[in-house]
Amino acid sequence: MLLPCSPPLSSDDRRALLDRARQAITQAVCSQTIADLPAPAGRLAEPGGAFVTIHCASRLRGCVGRADRALALAETVAQCAIGAALRDTRFRPIEPGELDRMSIEVSVLSELQPVTCDQLEAGKHGLVVCRGERRGLLLPQVAAERGWSIERFLEETCGKAGLEPGAWRDPETQIFGFTAEIFSDVDFLQQELQQGPRDASLIAAIKKRGSG
Repeated sequence: MLLPCSPPLSSDDRRALLDRARQAITQAVCSQTIADLPAPAGRLAEPGGAFVTIHCASRLRGCVGRADRALALAETVAQCAIGAALRDTRFRPIEPGELDRMSIEVSVLSELQPVTCDQLEAGKHGLVVCRGERRGLLLPQVAAERGWSIERFLEETCGKAGLEPGAWRDPETQIFGFTAEIFSDVDFLQQELQQGPRDASLIAAIKKRGSG
């Protein structure tokens, strides 16, 4: 059984990471500079791996992350946020006019653990497949969103690594699993809407970011 991130992040820590990501993106996009963010504390100062995914009006606009734990979690998120906005080579860089329509999702990763196929659950576990210099990673939500079986998820992760689909069966291929704590700024907007009166500005913000 794979262990989830423990202990889970508090609501305040989640908000702080999302705020850092948005500040880092906004300053990088608008002024091509690195935001001077306050030093992190508590869980956010501990080493951690994470991915940041950006959508604009429900369309994927970037996703960048790192699974290693070389940096403080807050720094990992800020760097990955800038990478997702400006350096994901699959997409053109985020433009200033897109910032108010941008939704941010953060996936905080557990430590990677060697696993076998029968230990994995589609939609719950993410995968890393390695063989030689080749390496591919897919987040847990990818399998959930696309309705993949574990075998299909393994095949697609092999493809991400540039390997043949059945490479995961090769004894020389290493398979690692992880879990992710996933949250977005749209989640918080929806929570605020549910907890209070129907605020027109909140409704507008949710619709702009593709979930209204």
